[in-house]
This record gives sequence, structure tokens and C-alpha cells, in this order.
Amino acid sequence: MDVLLIPGLWLDARSWGPVVDALTAAGHRPRPLTMPGVGDPDPGDIGLADWIDAVVAEIDTAAEPVVLVGHSGGGNVAWGAVDARPDRVARAVFVDTVPPAPGFGISEFPVEGGVVPFPGWDFFDAPETADLDAETRERTAALTGSVPARVPTDEIALSDPRRHDVPVTLLMGSMDEDALRAELAQWGPFADEFGAIADVEIVRIGSGHWPQFTQPERLAELVVAAVR
Repeated sequence: MDVLLIPGLWLDARSWGPVVDALTAAGHRPRPLTMPGVGDPDPGDIGLADWIDAVVAEIDTAAEPVVLVGHSGGGNVAWGAVDARPDRVARAVFVDTVPPAPGFGISEFPVEGGVVPFPGWDFFDAPETADLDAETRERTAALTGSVPARVPTDEIALSDPRRHDVPVTLLMGSMDEDALRAELAQWGPFADEFGAIADVEIVRIGSGHWPQFTQPERLAELVVAAVR
């Protein structure tokens, strides 16, 4: 099966290395993606819709329905692609994120000259980065690139209710199912979007926000299990 791996903000196809190896060993066809404009100092007017369109174009090249895996902000991209091609996605896997509600963006970050540069690991909350040791921080920061300024804040447009029929797996860093459901209950439209999905499974990874860097074997194992 074709498995499209969508990185979060600032990351590219290289971030999926161990997951690619595990999926290949399991007999799947992983396709790690780099989103348009990542690392480009002058990306023009690229926005979230362009990222979604890039994934949809990859879906359209597949002979059979695909699995989409989206990490962090890449989950918004994955869900937008599910909305665009609900009959062409066999499962959507979210890595430490949840399906977005219509009309919401990813988040806001400082903009410099038309791009959002990687703000550095110290920018993020301690629980998200607690398992990133000094060596991992240095190694992975070197793999990051800026993203087009509009991408994190563009509101996602979702219109096809058939997206709720696509099975969803949530691979959460630190939250178990009870904690996530309790948190989502306070998120208004996000709770409504989540509640409309017919088939959901929630699995705790036991990591911070970047398990592909800190627990790649565990993440790969869970992605392989989800791709069925």
C-alpha cells in the first residue's frame, strides 16, 4: 500500500527516515514528502491550500487508496487531503495532533521576510521537548527549514462530510485515550469534528512531540500497525 508521510512545520522528507525503513520492510510503499516552499527564502504566496494540493496530486498518482500520515501541522494537510479525496484514502494517521475543525489554522509563529523560520527547540513547551537531548537537538535542528508565512495561519477549508467515514488513527505523544478525549471535550469545534468521525483509534506513544527523532522505532512500529 502507498503510505504518504507528511512532515510537520519546518521538516521535510528526511524526518521520516526510520519510519520509511520499517514500512518498506513490512511490504508497503512509503512516500515521504517535502512540502512546497520549505527551506525557500522566497516562497512567494504559497499557503496551506498549496500544501494540500501537493498531497492530493500524490494521491492521484496511486493506483489504489492510500494511507496518509501527518505529523503535527502535517495533520492539517492530511485532513485537507482527506476532505478532497475521501474515496481515495484508506486511513489517516495523525502523529501527536488531531484532525482540525473547519476554519482553523495550525498556529502562529514569528514571521521574518515572508517566511516562518524554525524558532529553535527552546521556543516550545518543556513537555513537548523533554525527551530531546542535546545531541538530538543539534542534529535535528540542522534538518529544519523555513516555511511560507501563510501556511501556519491559513484557515483550512473542509466541505465534504465523507471525510468522517475515513478511518482515523491518532498516535499521541504523551496523552492516552482518556486524557485526549477529556481535552478535546473543551475544544469546541474540534470536539465536534472529532466526534463526527465514525472510526477512531487512539494510541499513546510515550514521547514528546517529535517521536520520529526520539522514539523512531516505537513510532515506526505503531505506524506499521495502523497501516492495515
